[in-house]
Amino acid sequence: MLNVIYAGSPDISATVLQYLASLASIKIVGVLTNPPSAKGRHKALLPTPVAKLAHELNIPVLEPEHLKADSRESIKALHPDILVCFSYGKIFGPKFMSIFPKGGINLHPSLLPRWRGCAPVSAAILAQDTETGITIQRIAQKMDTGDILMQKVIPLKGDETADSLLQLTANEGGKMLSDVLCQIDAGKEHAVKQSENGASYSELLKKEDGLIDWNESALSISAKIRAFNPWPGAFTCANGKILRILDAAIYTGNLDCFDEENYTKNNAPGTILCADRKKGILIQCGEGILVAKKLQWQSKTAMNWKVFLNGVRNFTGTCCCKPNSKDKK
Repeated sequence: MLNVIYAGSPDISATVLQYLASLASIKIVGVLTNPPSAKGRHKALLPTPVAKLAHELNIPVLEPEHLKADSRESIKALHPDILVCFSYGKIFGPKFMSIFPKGGINLHPSLLPRWRGCAPVSAAILAQDTETGITIQRIAQKMDTGDILMQKVIPLKGDETADSLLQLTANEGGKMLSDVLCQIDAGKEHAVKQSENGASYSELLKKEDGLIDWNESALSISAKIRAFNPWPGAFTCANGKILRILDAAIYTGNLDCFDEENYTKNNAPGTILCADRKKGILIQCGEGILVAKKLQWQSKTAMNWKVFLNGVRNFTGTCCCKPNSKDKK
């Protein structure tokens, strides 16, 4: 039986921990997670979802700000065999990795070597890839370049969000990690060296990345909305207020609510054309039309498009645009 240190922080990582902790073939001897962070109106310090679950499971929790000598000694005292990581967010140096006789493995939500880096799920959606996947790799000093131990291909239909793909990764990834850990324990793992051919990198997402450029095509904007769900979210400005678009699609219907013959000539990208009674609010793009299905004014409740229109007057003809410093946030 392998003694495992599990490293992770967010909800999706807690899902994987829950699965691994239920296995009789391994023992989670400790959890490595980020320190508590200030959240909510009163800025109360709250533990990560992984830490919260580990406490419930009576697993020792380590929450160092940095992986220095004292942290290494605390982990050594737990006598681990291997490190298992999913969405931890810190780099493991050679001194740290020397603690683990069997090294470390990492669950990565892409088909490596495509989309190494911090935001592989969002990158795959933004690039409109036709497939992505899940990779179990050896932890290496250079990010996401370790030998591949197992992969699973996930076909993409074009309606996935970053949230739904990460949930799928968490649900399927635990089973894959279990299989790989059994192979390692038996000395039967099969490692394949990563090729640099086709390697690509995803950058850390920033809040401002979510700004919608209405000069882009409806296809690109729809992909951005899905890629940035739930964070950083896709947003624009309408009537001097920040407006988030949470769910949308490319419009393929007939413009029976609008003068179809003239709309491309007379309306700038970002113009609210009308509402399709069955599908949603139609917005002109640089190419094609986007149908917005779920929207949210900044700091307000998210609403489906019908409820949203009940609370706003004369929305048709409004032009969405880039917010400025005077817009209400």
